[in-house]
Amino acid sequence: MTAQDVCLLPITHTTAWQALAAHRDSLRGRHLRDFFAAEPDRFARMGLSLGDLLVDFSKQRIDARGLALLTDLARAADVEGWRAKLFAGETINASEKRAVLHPALRHLDPTPFPSAAFDVMPEVRQVRDQMRDFAERVRAGLWRGYTGEAIRHVVNIGIGGSDLGPKMAVRALSAFEHPGLHLHFVSNLDGAQLAPLLETLDPRATLFIVASKTFSTQETLINARTARDWLLAAVGNEERHQAALARHFVAVTAEVAKANEFGIPAENTFAFWDWVGGRYSLWSAVGLSVALSIGMSGFERLLSGAAAMDAHFREAPLERNLPVLMALLGIWNTNFLGAETSAVLPYNESLRSLPAYLQQLEMESNGKAISREGQPLPCRTNPIVWGEIGVNGQHAFFQLLHQGGWLVPCDFIAAAASDYPLPGHHAPLLANCLAQSAALAFGRTEEEARRELEAEGLSADEIDALLPFKVFQGNQPSTTLLLPRLDAYHLGALVALYEHKVFVQGVVWGINSFDQWGVELGKRVASRVLPVLEGAPADDLDASTRGLVAYCQRHGHR
Repeated sequence: MTAQDVCLLPITHTTAWQALAAHRDSLRGRHLRDFFAAEPDRFARMGLSLGDLLVDFSKQRIDARGLALLTDLARAADVEGWRAKLFAGETINASEKRAVLHPALRHLDPTPFPSAAFDVMPEVRQVRDQMRDFAERVRAGLWRGYTGEAIRHVVNIGIGGSDLGPKMAVRALSAFEHPGLHLHFVSNLDGAQLAPLLETLDPRATLFIVASKTFSTQETLINARTARDWLLAAVGNEERHQAALARHFVAVTAEVAKANEFGIPAENTFAFWDWVGGRYSLWSAVGLSVALSIGMSGFERLLSGAAAMDAHFREAPLERNLPVLMALLGIWNTNFLGAETSAVLPYNESLRSLPAYLQQLEMESNGKAISREGQPLPCRTNPIVWGEIGVNGQHAFFQLLHQGGWLVPCDFIAAAASDYPLPGHHAPLLANCLAQSAALAFGRTEEEARRELEAEGLSADEIDALLPFKVFQGNQPSTTLLLPRLDAYHLGALVALYEHKVFVQGVVWGINSFDQWGVELGKRVASRVLPVLEGAPADDLDASTRGLVAYCQRHGHR
């Protein structure tokens, strides 16, 4: 059997997978308390850094032997080979016949990428220069609206990667935002998002960014047309409409002609390439709202942090490689320990949009049950990703994490320094983050609970009655990610860490992480339902959908 034949085996048939399954069985019954007791240097070995970004894997339910077997699994799946293909610009998105080149967007060296023979950097740098010029003019008050007013509000209209990435980054870096510019994000077709926003805006001082690779996304175009109508109603004189659109609308798209038909001139269009997937597009001109908020120099620090993680991912050995280890431990939790979900718990209010961003990054990339070769997979892939600001979650769903009986691996994320320092706030916040990861890991035994109740002076009968409710099983695996501060550089490194984690998991599971055919079916069905809602015959709809349409028509849809 050749090496190529081995790589084509389902991953579950490999010796590495079977060795992990056997090792899992040998660890059955081991508690995180046992791991720490047996390994006094556990944190020193499993707390890894890239610069001053710390990732602590020590509370994962695995030992040194298990980590070694996981890296064997990565090699069996040829992670190193696929990594080389990614950075060489090979067509690894086979179903769409595309290269995957988002690392080029944060390549800041004056060298070709991915190679001298296939260099995408001239066009990337050209768009960066265009972004810099535009962002500086808007931020300096030199780009003015149709009446000569400086821009004070920017509304990003997009959905999916054209909304989640820039919205997450702008909110995460709000401590660095331009004091005179207010950023807003609109994605939902529901008028309840756009209508109240428009009521607060001055059309003379509002800039709209329409972000859509194809410039045909239904949600984005409906919202953009409504915004255009609102602006032009304020302009009044039809002879001034085109000039007003040129001052208040820009587009991020690969379809310049469609943007021009909409009324956005070519010089207001920022290029977007088919080798950039939507959920990896933050680093492109889709990040224009970020550049407007924190400046192009700040945006390039975001790119620089991601580029540092790219270099680490390319160069670090698998055994010390942060994205690789994060990916492999996720596979351990999902495929060997049986976890069905994964929680993301940032302890910075500014990171409130990170869980939603990671939901798309992880579940749209790896939420698949078909291999790269089109065959059913023999194992589960991506767990359900969910999350919330950690300190809020403590008063909502942490009860289930502690005593609900579900295995829920968690990522705790915090910054050592506050981006909005108020006396007396940040130390208690960090204490909660660190305490929750420890409490989930180590729990509270019956003996410990009994001692605590005795110390409170309760009677023996009272202790016996309360004791079952005071015991915490613990043994919940978690990773803690600590940033020295939440700034553009460290946010870039954090996001790229998760991107490469997703890539490695896709390689091991044997799937294409860069297509998203599952997104399309609902859109196609919606295109059949819409005409029926508007009065067309319902013959090709199922009985349930016909009944639901009839209800909507009776109760208010016009």
